[in-house]
Parts: sequence; structure tokens; C-alpha cells
Amino acid sequence: MKFNTKAIHGGQQGVDPAYNSVMPPIYQTTTYAQETPGAHKGFEYSRSGNPTRAALERSLASLENGNYGISFSSGLAAIDAVLKLLKPGDEVISTNDLYGGSYRLFTKIYKDFGINFKFIGMENTAQMEHYISDKTRLVWIETPTNPMMNIIDIKSVAIIAHKHNLLLAVDNTFATPYLQQPLELGAHIVMHSATKYLGGHSDVVMGSLIVNDKDLASRLYFIQNASGAVPGPQDCFLVLRGIKTLHVRMQRHCENGNAIAQFLKSHPKVAQVYWPGFKDHPNHNIATLQMQDYGGMVSFTTKQGTLESAFQLVSNLKVFTLAESLGGVESLAGHPATMTHASIPKEEREKIGVVDSLIRLSVGIEDIDDLIKDLEQAL
Repeated sequence: MKFNTKAIHGGQQGVDPAYNSVMPPIYQTTTYAQETPGAHKGFEYSRSGNPTRAALERSLASLENGNYGISFSSGLAAIDAVLKLLKPGDEVISTNDLYGGSYRLFTKIYKDFGINFKFIGMENTAQMEHYISDKTRLVWIETPTNPMMNIIDIKSVAIIAHKHNLLLAVDNTFATPYLQQPLELGAHIVMHSATKYLGGHSDVVMGSLIVNDKDLASRLYFIQNASGAVPGPQDCFLVLRGIKTLHVRMQRHCENGNAIAQFLKSHPKVAQVYWPGFKDHPNHNIATLQMQDYGGMVSFTTKQGTLESAFQLVSNLKVFTLAESLGGVESLAGHPATMTHASIPKEEREKIGVVDSLIRLSVGIEDIDDLIKDLEQAL
């Protein structure tokens, strides 16, 4: 089954047997009747499992060519579950350019529990081996990274991780399984903030993990149930609905992202544009190999290079909305230094390029002429 068909039918079990509904129903229930103790139809209590959630998890596994999908109440709850696989004294190697919420969870929560983190540049994967010790247990990467759009060679990182018996987890939120499938490249865990492109309509908060290994899946299902950060059936229904149009939305996101990146690169008031589709973008060749297209996320800096110039620009936008998040049908503009990445210390942000004049765009699926005119008038 090809991807466009899997987005609609993948992992699903045909029509619902009760009334032949085409979409899985929203099973808005906390508990399930049992004929005798332990005799039930596969579900006992909705923290442990719910038919609507199960339908979504099968769909997620299908999209990533994985065997098991596990859903959580947010992307950070999904990351939290992965970190609960570790114990005090363990080390994690992560990219130095990643979502501010991930950085905050790593450094403000799990560091206090004795987990140690090394943040390094991973555009050149060969240097990663220098940071591996006998305490290293997990490698955590994003690609493309948030917000600098750096590209990391998943296959090369996977070879190193397997060599040293390390878990490799890939945050695939920016690319989505439509553009990139990390399990196929050797990753052990794929994470999504399903809030973003998978849901696609800015109306649900959710996270997910997809894995192939049965034992790893069992451990993560146990953490999901024991910790209880599970999504409700209404949210699962919304993400499952969003997935059914993921392929057509991503096509337009990519087309519009390309046009916006090209426009910004030629504009005299723009200093630098970060988008992996440019041939001079670092690791452009890797992006071309491991992605189907270059996505709808674009970051850029103003020529003036000041906080004031960035604030003025995003405040003048009319079609783009100044807001947190990304991946919805509507175009959003964000200021990473004061919004998504404010939890990262200024000196650390600026080392990787998250300067005060950086603006991040989530390019939606509106008419491209309207989006370009909006940026033009704001600039």
C-alpha cells in the first residue's frame, strides 16, 4: 500500500461493526463492561486503552512503517516517556539546535534526576563518536532542526548508535512521515508532536511514538499506562481525521514553502534564509536523499538584525498569524528567541543562530500570491 492510500486506510480495520460507520467512532467512555472478571472485548479502562486511540495508533504505525504506535497527551509527554526508559547516571547525546520545550525538559527536569545531557552540532555526524561514553544510552535528534532547519544524516547517526548499542530517537515533527521515515533509516523510536502537521488544523494537542521492537514497545506502553499522560478519544479522532489529508496538505505546504523561501532569499531587507531546499544549504544533499521534499518550515533574519525589526515585521503581518506552534493549514509566524525557544539561555541560543532578528514561518496552504503579498507589505 502506497503512502497516499495508507494515510486514509493504513492500519484501519474496515467499517465499525456496530453500525458500519466508515470513520472509527469516538468512544467517549472511561470503562467497559466485563462478562466475568477479566473477560472483556479487549478494553477495560480508557487510560489503559480506548478503541478510538487504538485506531489512531495503528494508523501512526502504518504511516511510519512501524509495528507499534503509542499516543500521548502532548509531544512533550511522548518525549517524557522516552526519558523514563533511562536511570540516574545515564547520558543522552542531543543536537545543540532543538525545540526549546525539549531543551527545558532535558535540563530543568531530568537533569535533576541524574540524567546527563551533551548538546552538540550533528551536521557532521563523525564527531558524535567523540562524545560517546560508557554511560551513553540515548541519542536524541531532530531533522530538520527547530528553528535553524539544520539537516542531520539519520542513517549515519543510526550506524553509530547501533555500533555502540545506543537507542536512537528522532523527532520527525517538521518532516512528517510523508517526507521522511526514520525507522527505515535505522532509528529505534520516532516521535511526533501530533499537534502539528499530523493533526493539521490547530485544534488538538497530542504526541506519539512509533517503534518496531516488541520489547521496547511493551516498555513504552507500560509507561503510557502507568504515568497516565494519555490523549482523550475526541483528540484521537481529530488527529486520525487530520491524517487522512496529510498527503495533500504536505504537497501544498512544500510548494508554498519553496516559493516563500525563494521570495525571501531575493528580498533586499532579508539577511539570511534557512531552508533545506537551497543547494547551498548545509547538508542539502542529505536532505535530498532522506526526504521526499523540503517541507513548509522556513526561518530568516532581517537585514537590520535587531529585535525591534523582527517585532515590527511580525506585528505587521495580516495573513500570517503571529502565534506559537506550526503545521496547521493556516500560515503562522513566530519569534523563536521570545516564544518557542525562550527557555534556552540567550548565549546558548545565539551560538546556534537563534538571534533576536530570527523569524520562523510555518507556511500554510493558502494561496501563495496572498502569502507573498503579505510578507512583501510587512517587509
